[in-house]
Amino acid sequence: MNPDASTIAAAAPIEVDLVPIAEGQIIQVFWRGKPVFVRHRTTSEIKAARAVDWRALPDPQSDAERVKDGHDQWLVVIGICTHLGCIPLGHQGQYDGWFCPCHGSVYDTSGRVRRGPAPANLYLPPYAFLSDSKIRIG
Repeated sequence: MNPDASTIAAAAPIEVDLVPIAEGQIIQVFWRGKPVFVRHRTTSEIKAARAVDWRALPDPQSDAERVKDGHDQWLVVIGICTHLGCIPLGHQGQYDGWFCPCHGSVYDTSGRVRRGPAPANLYLPPYAFLSDSKIRIG
């Protein structure tokens, strides 16, 4: 009555090497069958995210709450729009974060919903830094 090996593998944590991700680049990996965006944020993207009055956002959350302490340049979010489950496009929209073309939700460089029908920010998967250049998701 043990689970199939493919079932066990599907829930396993994954490791992501951050070295090849250029500043300003977003990559997509898959964890538990879901797309996960790993964004190497620029200094200006971080400043823009931190300059926002987050208390006035639809789903209030500060930028610092969405990244790991000491690793502000790395944002890791589940790449599924919180409205109806579409996959938003990176470096799009008014805030150069993500834009969901299906229904118009707009997210900023911190993955926070800024406009549109999405009720919540892009979700954060459980992840940890194994080193300055590698993370484990899951």
